Amino acid sequence: MSDNAKAGRPLSPHLQIYRRTLTMMMSIVHRITGVALYAGTLLLVWWLSAAAVSESYFGFVQGLFGSWPGQLVLLGFTWALIHHTAGGIRHLIWDTGRGFNLASVETGARITLAASILLTIALWAFAYGVM
Repeated sequence: MSDNAKAGRPLSPHLQIYRRTLTMMMSIVHRITGVALYAGTLLLVWWLSAAAVSESYFGFVQGLFGSWPGQLVLLGFTWALIHHTAGGIRHLIWDTGRGFNLASVETGARITLAASILLTIALWAFAYGVM
């Protein structure tokens, strides 16, 4: 018998017990996008460093980022940046003491998710339109 059971304390539930909710998943995704932004920043530094090294090396890195796998990574980076920013704005609203009732929390999560997807699509459409 565990020490918790002997003391009459409840056992800590694990992930198989919890019912997955949108807000729980958004919290997890917010953390994941934070890590992805760190990796994406390293790619940005690589791109800027390549520009400083030589024209041929910059062309090589630009070619990698311009390939379809590179574009897919950049699309993911763009979405992570926008999603993480939208989540940060949601947290900023919470810091003012607003939006803590369950309906507002759920609505905020849905708005954050929808806005991040729509803004990513709009930004990439604009970028391709300019090119």
